[in-house]
Formats: sequence, structure tokens, C-alpha cells
Amino acid sequence: MSDDGKILIGRQDQTTVLKLCGEIRVTLGPTIVRFLSTLGNQRTMTDMVVDLRDTTFIDSTGLGVLAKISLVFENLTGRMPTLVCPDPDINEILHAMGFHNIFVLVTDLALVTTDGIELPTEQTSEEELRRQVIEAHRVLMGLNEENEMVFKDLVEALEEEDQKNMSQSETASTTSQVAGAS
Repeated sequence: MSDDGKILIGRQDQTTVLKLCGEIRVTLGPTIVRFLSTLGNQRTMTDMVVDLRDTTFIDSTGLGVLAKISLVFENLTGRMPTLVCPDPDINEILHAMGFHNIFVLVTDLALVTTDGIELPTEQTSEEELRRQVIEAHRVLMGLNEENEMVFKDLVEALEEEDQKNMSQSETASTTSQVAGAS
């Protein structure tokens, strides 16, 4: 049974709360990337909480995008965001991936803002989605040596596929230009 994921955003004073609900899969990557692009515009934000209390599953791309959120936030504010996750299985994965180095990990946190505005699901091309998957896994690879070993072959395969698709697109474009000039 699928538990489609959704992402809510809320504020509590100067804290931005990003709540991930349900299954956080590769398809939500573009929505999170869109959120990332707006982080620099939130001038009054001093803290961030990523709330995984209602998350039932998160894939490696979702983990990579979360890691990127932390790195961008820390770059903007000089502070690590807090990640709330009571699920022992997800916490085990977070620790194995090295998230304790980029987030303040807690199992519970009293938040007044538990509701929020649902971020609209962003759609993107297959090529852009593949690039986001590559980037998310590169971020995970940068967290520790184990992640690098685990994701190296996947990233190389995706990059190879990306290069192949770009070459095919360029060939198709050149063919249509030549045909149009005839």
C-alpha cells in the first residue's frame, strides 16, 4: 500500500519547520530542490527543524536532498538544522549515513507548529530528475567513506546514462537541423 508523500512548511517565530509526511521518494526531490532555491530569501530565519515524525519511508535520494538542505542552511546561517525522527529504523539509517555530523538529531521536540502549508509537488523532466538523483547521491557520498563506496557505482552508472542521453539528444538536434537546412 502506497503512502504518498507530501511536504509541509511552517514557521514558528524565526524557525522554519519542514515536515515530511508519508513516503519520501525520488519523485519529491524536485519539490525539495524548489524549496532549497528559496532558502536564501528567508532573511529572518535563524533556525530550521526538519520533522520526520510522520515519515514512513525515505529513499536514498530523499536522504541526499535532506543532507543538501542541511549543508545549504548551515552555509547561510552558520548553524546546523535540527532533525526530529522518533522512528528507530530511520534513525539507524540516518546515523549510518553520517547525518549526526550535519544535523542535530533528536527523537522528539515540542513544536507548536505541526501544521503547515503543503508545498506543491514539482514536476520535472526525466533528465532533470536523473541529475537531481546524481547530485543527491554525490552529497551522501561526501558525508563519509562508507557512503562513497555504497553509492559510487550507482552515481557512475547514472552519469554514464546521462552522458548517453545527452549525446543522443545532440545527435537528434544536429540531424533535425541538417534536415531543416535541406
